[in-house]
Amino acid sequence: MPEEAQEQWRNAYERAAQRSVPFTTMSGIPLQPVYGPSDGEFPGVYPYTRGPHASMYRTRLWTMRMFAGFGTAPATNQRFREIIRSGGTGLSTAFDMPTLLGLDSDDPMSLGEVGRCGVAIDSLADMRDLFAGIDLSTITTSMTINSPAAVMLALFVAQAEESGIARRQLGGTLQNDILKEYQAQKEFVFPPRQSMRLVRDTMKFTTAEMPKWNSISVSGYHIREAGSTAAEELAFTLANGFAYVELARNAGLKVDDFAPRLSFFFNAHIDFFEEIAKYRAARRIWARWMREHYHATDERSWQLRFHTQTAGVSLTAQQPEINIARTAIEALAGVLGGTQSLHTNSMDEAMALPTEKAARIALRTQQVIAYETNVTHVADPLGGSYFVEALTDEMERRAEELFAEIMEFGGGSMLEGCIAGIEDNWFQGKIADSAYDLERAFNRGDRIVVGVNDFTDGDEQIDLLRITNADEAAQRERLAGTRRNRNQAAAVEALSELGRVAADAEANVMPALIAASRASATVGEMMGTMAGVFGRHVEVPSL
Repeated sequence: MPEEAQEQWRNAYERAAQRSVPFTTMSGIPLQPVYGPSDGEFPGVYPYTRGPHASMYRTRLWTMRMFAGFGTAPATNQRFREIIRSGGTGLSTAFDMPTLLGLDSDDPMSLGEVGRCGVAIDSLADMRDLFAGIDLSTITTSMTINSPAAVMLALFVAQAEESGIARRQLGGTLQNDILKEYQAQKEFVFPPRQSMRLVRDTMKFTTAEMPKWNSISVSGYHIREAGSTAAEELAFTLANGFAYVELARNAGLKVDDFAPRLSFFFNAHIDFFEEIAKYRAARRIWARWMREHYHATDERSWQLRFHTQTAGVSLTAQQPEINIARTAIEALAGVLGGTQSLHTNSMDEAMALPTEKAARIALRTQQVIAYETNVTHVADPLGGSYFVEALTDEMERRAEELFAEIMEFGGGSMLEGCIAGIEDNWFQGKIADSAYDLERAFNRGDRIVVGVNDFTDGDEQIDLLRITNADEAAQRERLAGTRRNRNQAAAVEALSELGRVAADAEANVMPALIAASRASATVGEMMGTMAGVFGRHVEVPSL
């Protein structure tokens, strides 16, 4: 490693690592902040294979961002408060299926789904209750939502400003990764190009108005949950990230004005070393492409920062307490791979939303890793392992092969390649084939899942959280009250203005969405207004 780069690392580390107590093992052996040859790679230095920050967890742990949401907004607010009391340092909101699809709770399509897999949010009144008593200027908030992401951001901003918190103070993340919806998760509403217009608008709005906000969390998590391999998760996620970079540049934004606020969201699956290699390769690839292909000059644009969630698909309904062990192993992979925030799944999530006890155990799992294992004392402690380095290189090679195919679809454009690959069902086919191959391996017994296809004795019963029909009825009544009590003329006028702005391809919809939110227009009304302009997407299956 050049002396200049070594000096850069030393300076960055010394600025961050002011601490009076030395780092040691339990036996008192002093620990250096990083190990490796003097001519090797260092954390905090391009290409960031070993981590985006020079001191990594020595000076700042990852954010323990627990995912929560169920029933009504007041019920989820209580869970949020419990997470904060238990030591959680960030909030991550799970929305129910109607909200994820931009439907109101009283829509006929919502029947039986309200509040079941997350919290129901229909209007500004719900957003007020969701964050009541929580200081959004001091805690960061993530919202896992995509097609209605612009609507949810508008509601969030309107609620925060009502509470006296300026939008410039708000820190957090909007998932807003619509490409992976078409590729894997399938919670789309509008056609791809119209959806990308909304992503563009949120990127421009947050770049100008919300400097602490991550406008997109490019998500590989759902790609992996749908059945992709680790290499496909890596490649498809970064390809989508590059597509959003091109989208923003095409909209007139300078790469260094928005790229530092892009974040990523990866799965932590059960293949321990493969996952660590995936994260290391992701940082290296992103840094190189951003500097060499997109000509970013700000180092923050080169630094891939990511959230990790342990693999929901690895959890089993059989012998569910074993899921605690699976989650701990997966979480440790995320930490050793250098994640910036982490959610640990609860043992009961294969069957229901987590109980308060199960969620607390999941958070305590992170705290054991953070405070008892000493793995946080050294950056990239597996760096230099023959195995890990070889896996990292192989992950990078496989990702580059897939990038080449996507770029060919798009005639040299990753943006056009991603859209073309979606329209041609190429991504969907790749993921489906990988999922099929893995399921066959399970069925043959080539891969063992403890408690499912081997070691099947000793099934335990545990208490589950249950969302009742009464919760759905209560949410529908809350929504009816909003409609009764609002200024109907103001809501109609705000929705009309939203439709006019949506029809202007060069206009930004965010101000109109915020105005409609303040007028108590509902999520379904705002999404329906835009669907009247954009149309609705129907996927054509490949045969």
